[in-house]
Amino acid sequence: MSITIQQNPLQSRYGQSQGFEPPSESSVATIFEHLLARRTVRSLQSKPLQTGVLEQMIAAAQSAASSSNLQTWSVVAIEDPARKSRLASYAGNQAHIHDCPLLLVWLADLSRLERIGLHIGQATDANQYLEMFLMACIDASLAAQNAVLFAEALGLGTVYIGAMRNKPESVILELGLRAKVFPIFGLCVGYPKPDVATAVKPRLAQSVVLHREHYEHHH
Repeated sequence: MSITIQQNPLQSRYGQSQGFEPPSESSVATIFEHLLARRTVRSLQSKPLQTGVLEQMIAAAQSAASSSNLQTWSVVAIEDPARKSRLASYAGNQAHIHDCPLLLVWLADLSRLERIGLHIGQATDANQYLEMFLMACIDASLAAQNAVLFAEALGLGTVYIGAMRNKPESVILELGLRAKVFPIFGLCVGYPKPDVATAVKPRLAQSVVLHREHYEHHH
């Protein structure tokens, strides 16, 4: 495990005054604290993950909500150092992409619906709409965050790679993606380096982001 700065989870996120209390029931409080303790870890060891962890992460990912249960996402798991190096070169050569034992590239995947529609003779005109692409991006994001929360429960560190969209054509070619499949972000997964401290980053006060009944323009 990496060095973590121990602090009250609510104080870590919001400072001294939160205006509400954390849940008191022990099992719920444990989940709440785990969620609030989520943090980005960029300093990762290269040692491989234990057997079965990837599949467990995907099971967690597939348990996330999915619009109309269409499951319009896929993910490519990359462990080959040479391929990770090439993908890193498309994403700003970030060190953690090189270092991590597992790089997941999350995809908005409308090709599966297209192929199923062709197979059963069902029109797939809706696939052409922005709404479908947006839905696929949301589905993939929900799935990825489920995977992240599970990975962190195992003591793993993660960091999202938005720069995977810097050169999408190169990523598409590298991964052999079909038409109507788009890489939306990467995710580095690995064991945190034990000598590098990590901390929870603060968030805006809830009074800034939480609107009740209507959008409040004074926020």
